[in-house]
Amino acid sequence: MAPTAEPPSSAWQRIQGILATSKTIAVVGLSDRPDRPAHTVPAYLQQQGYRIIPVNPNLRSALGETAYPSLLEVPEPVDVVQIFRRSEDVPPVVEDAIRIGAKVVWMQSGIIHEQAAERARQAGLQVVMDTCMRTTHQAMRLRGEL
Repeated sequence: MAPTAEPPSSAWQRIQGILATSKTIAVVGLSDRPDRPAHTVPAYLQQQGYRIIPVNPNLRSALGETAYPSLLEVPEPVDVVQIFRRSEDVPPVVEDAIRIGAKVVWMQSGIIHEQAAERARQAGLQVVMDTCMRTTHQAMRLRGEL
């Protein structure tokens, strides 16, 4: 699903539900570089009221939050695991998302891994793939859907 194209109605409604009900987003691959989407997207979401938990073994903190080296070390429940990693790095992130009881795996724009997505679905997680969470959130806010 291209980030600029409006998804089919049922997919759009499912994503709207995710954005409306999720509170805590663990961001795997969050960057401390303010010029990177892996920083600006979570910063935007934080400004919109979501709790952002940075997951990056190279950071101690980001966006005013403690960073954790892996999802397995996050000490609180997570609604969405947002992934800013290369597509080939997605499967172990999905396995960790399943282990921690996340409800959603969200692969950002350009990140696609069909087998990992299917594994997440089989484990009962919702999956959003190749879609920018910020762009989608902004579009839904403009339309009055959030």
